[in-house]
Amino acid sequence: MDFDLQTEHIQIRDTVRKFCVNEVIPHAEQWEKDETFPRDIIKKMGGLGFFASPFPEKYGGTELGFLANIIVAEELARASLGLACCLNMQSGTCPMTLLLNGSEEQKEKYLPGIISGEKLGCFAVTEPNAATDVAGIETKAILDGENYVLNGSKMWITHASVFDAGVCFAKTDPSQRHKGLSAFIIEGDMPGLTGIAEKDKLGCRSSDTGQIVFEDCKVPKENLIGEEGQGFKIAESSLTYGRANIAARSLGIGQAAVDASIRYANEREQFGQKIGAFQMNKQIIADMVAEIDASRLLVYRAAWLQDQKRPSSNESTIAKFYASEAAVRAVIGAAKIHGAYTYSSEYSIGRLYRDVMLMTAGEGTSNIQRIIIANNALGWKK
Repeated sequence: MDFDLQTEHIQIRDTVRKFCVNEVIPHAEQWEKDETFPRDIIKKMGGLGFFASPFPEKYGGTELGFLANIIVAEELARASLGLACCLNMQSGTCPMTLLLNGSEEQKEKYLPGIISGEKLGCFAVTEPNAATDVAGIETKAILDGENYVLNGSKMWITHASVFDAGVCFAKTDPSQRHKGLSAFIIEGDMPGLTGIAEKDKLGCRSSDTGQIVFEDCKVPKENLIGEEGQGFKIAESSLTYGRANIAARSLGIGQAAVDASIRYANEREQFGQKIGAFQMNKQIIADMVAEIDASRLLVYRAAWLQDQKRPSSNESTIAKFYASEAAVRAVIGAAKIHGAYTYSSEYSIGRLYRDVMLMTAGEGTSNIQRIIIANNALGWKK
């Protein structure tokens, strides 16, 4: 087993890290305060190839693989989780759905723009009454001549009010559950489609998140991905990559909590010594460091398996579950180290504290990950 990163992985890590130091970290707190969606930064990221590593060159990819993509996600989340939320839409669930399931015409039309950052993607699954229960989606898509007519609404959709093109799941046979689900390509300017940004969120305020409402929205027949009734299988095919991506973002914010704690413990003095000298603080830091390091091994393993074209669904689920929970524990530990300064805008820990809980919910809650992991272990996988 070789735990060393390849030269190209080190290069992209260093490139993203330098970009974050110059373009992200100086502005991250203000973006969050003002709820600023930094579209120009996302376009710059696309131009630098930050979204391109999992994709073939013919669509604008670099073919560096999934581990490279995971490294990008980790580094961006280390600087700003709000900004890093764009990754699933530009290099994860949205474009991977098209790559794995779309027709050649669909891939050529949409993938280059999403990968380059010229177009913003979205992945519209979640509804007010259907989150983890994908088969319970109520949005309907009824064929009428040359178009499907969509009615319903989606909730908690990244890039809801700013996306250019995305993937939407709706029922073509409302009498069925998962067998009635189909997948479509939608565009942000389609008549009958309205994107509404959710404002004043607890965290990740620089990420555009909100509702998409369909009111007799006509989607051309050629925008159907695959065939009718394949939507559930299509969603599952891309969620593996989404879980690995959110695991990497959890890793990034967890590492940010470790970094902040070590800095503060080496600066702050009480009772005539650095607070890092106190045994209880050492215990907190040791637990944080060990858990984030373990998370990195799990996340990198999932990405490595994907690069080897080997099954990785269970490993991605384990990585997502462990890394997201470890990130929460790390941020709580960092809050204990910082004490009252957690509440001060002088330090980043308050932002990390507000942001981190999203990691245990996105791409399936921790309890759902537990069920999947246990069912796989018990041999009960359906």
